[in-house]
Amino acid sequence: MSTERVLVHRDAALLAQAAAARLLTALADAQAARGTAHLVLTGGRNGNALLAALAAHPARDAVDWAHVDLWWGDERYLPAGDPERNAVQAAAFLDAVRPLGARVHEMPPADGGTPAEDAAEQYAAELAAAAAPGERLPLFDVLLLGVGPDAHVASLFPGHPGVERTDGTVIAVHDSPKPPPTRLSLTLPALHHARQVWLLAAGPDKADAVALARTAPGAATAPAGAVTGTERTLWLLDEAAAGKPA
Repeated sequence: MSTERVLVHRDAALLAQAAAARLLTALADAQAARGTAHLVLTGGRNGNALLAALAAHPARDAVDWAHVDLWWGDERYLPAGDPERNAVQAAAFLDAVRPLGARVHEMPPADGGTPAEDAAEQYAAELAAAAAPGERLPLFDVLLLGVGPDAHVASLFPGHPGVERTDGTVIAVHDSPKPPPTRLSLTLPALHHARQVWLLAAGPDKADAVALARTAPGAATAPAGAVTGTERTLWLLDEAAAGKPA
C-alpha cells in the first residue's frame, strides 16, 4: 500500500540539504535490496539545489554510483550545451558522479534538425532497453519532481494536451506555456512507474500550487497532485511553500 507524507523544512537551503541526505539513504537501501538503483532527476530551482547539495555531501560516496542509472523526467529541447538544458544546469552533480561510473541517460538535444517526436521515441527506446523483459520502463526507485507555481510537474502543464497523453512513456511537448516552447517529458503513466515519488517545492510562490495539488483536483488542473509512488509519496517543502508563516 502506498503512503503519503509531508516533510516541512525551515527554508530552501535546509530542504536541499535534508533531501540530499535522504536521497543518499534511499539509493543505498535500493542497492542493498536489488544491487542497482534507478533515479529520475528533475531540474528547476529546487531540483538544481538538491543536486548541488548531493554533489557536495560528505556521504555522497556511500552510494555505489557504478550501479546507479540516472534518468530525466523532462528536458528543454535545446542544442547540447545550451545553459537552459536541465542536464547542463546539473553539470556539477553529473561531473561528480560520472567518473564514479554512474550511467547518465540524458534526453537527446535538439541538434541536427531532429524532430522532437523522434527524440522522444529515442529516449523511450533507451528506457525500454533498461527495463525488465516485456516492460517499457525500469521501475524507478526514486523519482524527483519539482512543483511549478502552476502545479505542473516535469513538462506536464495544467490544461495542456501533454498532461492527457497516456499512449507512451515519453512525449514531445509543443507550445509549452513556459519557455522554451518545445520540450521532452515523461508521460503521466511513466511518472507513476516509481517506488517513491518525491515532490519538491520551496518559496512563497509555490504555496498556492502545493495547496491546490494536495486537494487532488485531478491531473488537468494540478498535475503535481496526480503523481504518486507505488510505495511512497513524499512532499518535501520549506515553510513558505507549505503556507506556514515566516
